[in-house]
Amino acid sequence: MSRKIYSMGMLLTMSVVILAGCGGDKTPSKTEADNHSGQSAKAVKLRFLTFGLEDQYNWKETIAGFKTDNPNIDVEVVPLSEKGDSNEASQKLDLAAASGETMDVIMFSNPTDYSKRASLGMLANLDSFIAKEGYNEPNEYKVNTKLNNGVFGLPGKFNPWYVLLNKDHLDAAGLPVPKDWTWDQFAEYAKKLTTDKHKGAYFHGPQNGAWFEFLRLFMANQTENGDLIKADGTSNLNSPLFRKTLEYRLKLEKEDKSVVPLADLLTQKLNYRTQFFNQSASMIPIGSWMNTSIGGDEKNPLAFHVAVAPFPKNKDGDPTGVTPVTADYIGVAENSKNKQEAYKFVRWYTTKGLSKYGKNIPSWNGIKSEELTSIVDKAVAGTQHPELVDKNSLVYSLQVSKAGDMSPPPSYQSEVYKAVQQEFESLVLGKNDIDTAIKNMQTKVDKIISSNK
Repeated sequence: MSRKIYSMGMLLTMSVVILAGCGGDKTPSKTEADNHSGQSAKAVKLRFLTFGLEDQYNWKETIAGFKTDNPNIDVEVVPLSEKGDSNEASQKLDLAAASGETMDVIMFSNPTDYSKRASLGMLANLDSFIAKEGYNEPNEYKVNTKLNNGVFGLPGKFNPWYVLLNKDHLDAAGLPVPKDWTWDQFAEYAKKLTTDKHKGAYFHGPQNGAWFEFLRLFMANQTENGDLIKADGTSNLNSPLFRKTLEYRLKLEKEDKSVVPLADLLTQKLNYRTQFFNQSASMIPIGSWMNTSIGGDEKNPLAFHVAVAPFPKNKDGDPTGVTPVTADYIGVAENSKNKQEAYKFVRWYTTKGLSKYGKNIPSWNGIKSEELTSIVDKAVAGTQHPELVDKNSLVYSLQVSKAGDMSPPPSYQSEVYKAVQQEFESLVLGKNDIDTAIKNMQTKVDKIISSNK
């Protein structure tokens, strides 16, 4: 397995600890798999490290369900962030790895973190487990988790993006809930919704080298080449859709003044949940993991009616609902002493577990279409005020959603994102124009690509 150790953002000690336990073939040996096939002869305890919180994932009931099916395997859920913050969880995961902490199953919130940790040797190769079970992983799930040298995790929830709407604000402005709209129409809505008390929209990124859906608005709803790096490994920064996104972001912030300024996001460390639930912004493009919070909760109470619209398309005539899709990536720790049992949990959770006990739509293709409404009902019912949610618009937006480009990212994607973010911030703050910003981005990204060949 190829390992490229990143010089930025990673502790040297972490790399040493991880790589020390990764010598040789990454795939579990046949002897190990045979010795642990079926149920374990004695009780095994797995430590499952995750950013996901109980109210979002229903862990207690889920783990109890797994225990019923697998009485000799115990699973300890180890939350890495009390806030469910994936960035904080990622940092704590690296520290846990650096200190040699026991870990068996690891969950990531995005493909970049998954790809990066796999390249560092943190995750076990699952190819032999999948081959022994005899299923075709790309056809089994909606999300392809195969990297250049194998599969290192299976996908959990399937989260198409949509737009959360403050329906009370829409009603006051005389605007209907959109069922099919473009980014130009989104901009018009944002202008009409902006008042002295709130902005029309809020974009939660990019920040901290993440949340790049907000810098790929016109690219993320494409079925091919929807990211900053193409599937062939070359830069995609010369795409006219990338330039159009930059122009769009500047227009809404500088000319229309209809979105929360990027500077406020960065300096005040704004949270998208707070921005929406305290009614500071009327519209927020976000992932459908919000299904479990859409009716408000103790931390973010809801005091208005909420509706949902599909992710905007680029122009009339484009298919409705093509959207970025995020997923959880659940893998087996390379240093786990119980890889077979850990894989059994990962496979169970990403199929039966999430379908039966979870609050999120699974990536597993085994789920029936009629089960979607039931899952949404369960998610919304667990919120504070389900009666304030326009569930018809929510179900509709999920039903019309189609995944945009989901090519697995290169292991150095986070480096690309950080470099591009720096130049984007300079652009928004008025230090550069668009031509200079794109040129600087391209130079930095080409250098990153070249150094990782």
